[in-house]
Amino acid sequence: MTRPLSLPFDPIERAAHLWEDRWGPSAAMAAVTSIMRVQQVLIGELDGILRSYDLTFARYEALVLLTFSRAGALPLNKIGERLMVHPTSVTNTIDRLEGQGLVERRPNPADGRGTLAAVTDKGREVVELATGDLIAARFGMRAYDEEQLRQLFTLLRVLRVDVGDFLPERDDT
Repeated sequence: MTRPLSLPFDPIERAAHLWEDRWGPSAAMAAVTSIMRVQQVLIGELDGILRSYDLTFARYEALVLLTFSRAGALPLNKIGERLMVHPTSVTNTIDRLEGQGLVERRPNPADGRGTLAAVTDKGREVVELATGDLIAARFGMRAYDEEQLRQLFTLLRVLRVDVGDFLPERDDT
């Protein structure tokens, strides 16, 4: 959990005013700085919740992805693609999960040189327990109601489309 700073002012808002005096419009700087701070807060809180399972949020995401897959297994390159992380990060994540007995590596029958990461029964059990705790904590997003969360998702999705994370659906109506 993130320790409250309890500052008597909003340092990002103050920086925005100073920014405007020196360089002009500050909305983009203030927004990105706020997003980066919120990321720190959320990672701290979520990792704190997952600590009792010896997981980080990154390892939890990989387990959930494997759990959602039809066969409970995916090639390492697909994991990286879906989680939008570097192949080295995938290897490290799967190494840690394998060491915990939550994932096992298997030869990929569709590619003789490739490797699949497969969630184990223990991994599925841990995902269920950890997910219950994250849901109870509203994934650290208690300050927002459901409509605000949908709006936030929609706003951030625009940037993800703009940088090419995925192709938006076409509206052919």
